Parts: sequence; C-alpha cells; structure tokens
Amino acid sequence: MSDVDAPEAGGEGLAPSPEAAARVFGDLLPQAERFAQMLATSGTERGLIGPREVPRLWERHVLNCAVVAEVLDGADHVLDVGSGAGLPGIALALAAPETRVTLVEPMLRRTVWLDEVVSKLGLGDRVAVIRSRAENLDDGTTAPVVTARAVARLEVLAPWCLPLVETGGRMVALKGSSAQQEVEQAQKVLRRLGGGAVDVVDCGSAYLEVPTTVVIVTKEDVGRSGGSSRGRRSRSKEKR
Repeated sequence: MSDVDAPEAGGEGLAPSPEAAARVFGDLLPQAERFAQMLATSGTERGLIGPREVPRLWERHVLNCAVVAEVLDGADHVLDVGSGAGLPGIALALAAPETRVTLVEPMLRRTVWLDEVVSKLGLGDRVAVIRSRAENLDDGTTAPVVTARAVARLEVLAPWCLPLVETGGRMVALKGSSAQQEVEQAQKVLRRLGGGAVDVVDCGSAYLEVPTTVVIVTKEDVGRSGGSSRGRRSRSKEKR
C-alpha cells in the first residue's frame, strides 16, 4: 500500500466526503480524503486544527478552500501566505492539478507537518513548502496569484501579500461577512501598494450551503502608484 493510500488512524467525528467533494476534486478525491483524515488526526494532535472543527472539516475548511480554484483563472503558480494547516494551499493544489503551489509558513511545527502532507499525498512535484514570513522572502519571489486565509485584516494583509503579486496578477484573500467593510477600510493601503480593481466574489455556490467569500485585488504597475518596497514590508514585520 502506498503512502497516498495508507489510512490515517483515528479521526473520530470526521464525516465521509460529501458528494460535492467528488465534483470538486475529481480524480484527486482519494488524496483529498487523505488530507481531511490527516487534518482530523495529526493536524488536531499538533494544534493546527481545533478538535471541534473535525465534524465540519469538509464544509468549513477543505471544500471552503478548494472552491477558490474557481477564481484562479488558469494561473500556473499560486503563492499561499500563512499556509498553517495547508488551507487554502493544499486544497487548491488538489482542486487545480495543473497549478504549482508554494506554501509559505513561518512556524516550524507547521512546516514540518506540511512537508509530511505533501509527501504522503504525492504532491512533491508541484507543491513546495517554504519556512518564512512573507516579508522575508527573497526579492523576485512572486506569483500570478497570492492567497491567504485567516491571516489578518485586509489593510494589514495587503502589505505582506501584494508585493508578492506579479503585475497584472491578483491577491485572493478568503474572507467572511466583513469582506466589504475590510475593503473600504483598506482602500488607501491598497492604492499605495499598486492595487487596482477590487472585487468581492462568492465561490462554490454550486457546492456549499454557505459560499466562500473572497476579496480579489488586481495588481497594477507599482511604479505608477508608488507601491511599497521590500524595506517597507520589513518595517511592517516589526509591528506584528
């Protein structure tokens, strides 16, 4: 039995994969089920997921993140900032098998777990794990899409993520009911960083009872907008 197929002991309370999961993950459903099992077992044991989240892992976490693939628009690379338990990064890698994903996470215990997940799911050819804060990534580390979930409010998140977005690319932040309010409060910050069009979009309406709300910020030419430099993002770290 391969690592991908081997069952993970435990995971009491984890519901079977819903019908929507087969539609979202297609041929990679077995890996998605293994990922959910790992979240429910070693993920909870190591504090990456709260035990109370196990019964709703599919709806609230795995599928909630995977449906964001709807707005990737064929991007060949996604940079996931503050990956934590691989949400949304791992879920997106499984829902968008043609996309390369880089998981950026500063905490060692989380990157160790993420490396284990990548290996056991057989994703090592297109999913990389980097232990770093976003603002400390090497100059030139960019992607057409940069994602983040449950990291910070938009006005705080944007200085970490937008400088990593290629010109013409998009920052995709998974948000909740406060999305529009956060957009309004972050307008000045977004403009300073080269943010252009801002859209609040629901993903997964065909699969989820409560769709996933995302804020999509398109990156313009920072030279025209006076966008931030790496140095400015380094100063933002000191406030964290």
